[in-house]
Amino acid sequence: MKISSEEALMLIESLRGVGEIDSWIDHCVCVGNCASKIAQSLGLDEDYAKALGFVHDIGRALNNKSHTKAGYEYLKKLGYDEDLCNVCLTHSYLNNDVNCSAGGLSKQDKERKDFIKNHEYTEYEKIINICDLMCKTQVMTIEKRLIDLILRRGVHANTQYHIVETFKLKKYFDDKLGFNLYDLFPSIKDNL
Repeated sequence: MKISSEEALMLIESLRGVGEIDSWIDHCVCVGNCASKIAQSLGLDEDYAKALGFVHDIGRALNNKSHTKAGYEYLKKLGYDEDLCNVCLTHSYLNNDVNCSAGGLSKQDKERKDFIKNHEYTEYEKIINICDLMCKTQVMTIEKRLIDLILRRGVHANTQYHIVETFKLKKYFDDKLGFNLYDLFPSIKDNL
């Protein structure tokens, strides 16, 4: 089953108060809106990109510690398409590597490690990856967002690797767009 951004927004809003905290919802709204702008600039389906951004962290309402798997399973249970469900699994991991994340070395199960390693990320999943690394509840530079993540989650053995891959992903989008990705978001200057 497909989902529109409007339906995705209603779905995440229906989960307010279900988990320990609700700030993930405002983060998802920011990611969705950011993804829509990037998709539009690349000639992709902006509504679909927005829907993916809205639901990428939906698992946080169900299991904050293992939100990627919880989100995937929840959307699957609701009958949504595999591509939508997959974004819950892929959004936290760059470079097809579960160890390329902001939270330290992975303790993921073998099935999930194999999925990430062998999955060919779609352009939409790459967009959600970069937007997740540019958004808290507002769009910011990846430098500022990475500092935020390090302050909250600490420095781990894989932190440098994750930072290097994050900058490679930003360059990927700079090259695809033909200009600095940040130029799509003038409000970034307001929160430097």
